[in-house]
Amino acid sequence: MKLTVPTMLTLARIVMIPVLVVVFYLPYAWTNFASAVVFALAAITDWLDGWIARRYQSHSAFGAFLDPVADKLMVAVALFLIVQGHPTPWMAFWAAVIVGREIAVSALREWMAEIGQRATVKVAAIGKIKTVVQMVALLCLLYSVVPGSKPAPWPGDPIFHIGDWMLAAAALLTLWSGAHYLISAWPALMADEKKSVDTAAADAKISIPPRE
Repeated sequence: MKLTVPTMLTLARIVMIPVLVVVFYLPYAWTNFASAVVFALAAITDWLDGWIARRYQSHSAFGAFLDPVADKLMVAVALFLIVQGHPTPWMAFWAAVIVGREIAVSALREWMAEIGQRATVKVAAIGKIKTVVQMVALLCLLYSVVPGSKPAPWPGDPIFHIGDWMLAAAALLTLWSGAHYLISAWPALMADEKKSVDTAAADAKISIPPRE
């Protein structure tokens, strides 16, 4: 297996995940800033590996598999840390919406790949907007949320509240983009379902022995 530069950047992003967890829980006043920096570096590698892959045609099957995995792991871990540091019902709800959507869309893409319709659920513009809003929200919240601290009262920490509202917006955009992918894939899913039913009916008809 040949490791391209984009793949190495993706692997570096995965390595940053345990670093983010350790830094988040360090008992120092600067850990919130350090957590935000680690997450920002991960986000930069996400943009950079895609740019290098497109600019220099440096693609690989392993990199194509690993890149979305690294993205989802980083986002999920950041959300878990934020919810643990700021355990409110709404924060947990938005985090559950985002993680649940990622699982559902990943399953949908896997299904579509199995039936040869992977391009039907390719990344759309609304998905890219959601990603930008989500990354900014997580960056703000990682900077503002400290484990064991109480929620900042309005208008306490403006960065926290910006991140809080942007996370809600990201969750709503997540639902919107997820619905977009499902609607795009629905005709192919129904066609495959009909094909499966017709095949099962034909097999059942063949298996029934003729009457004498």
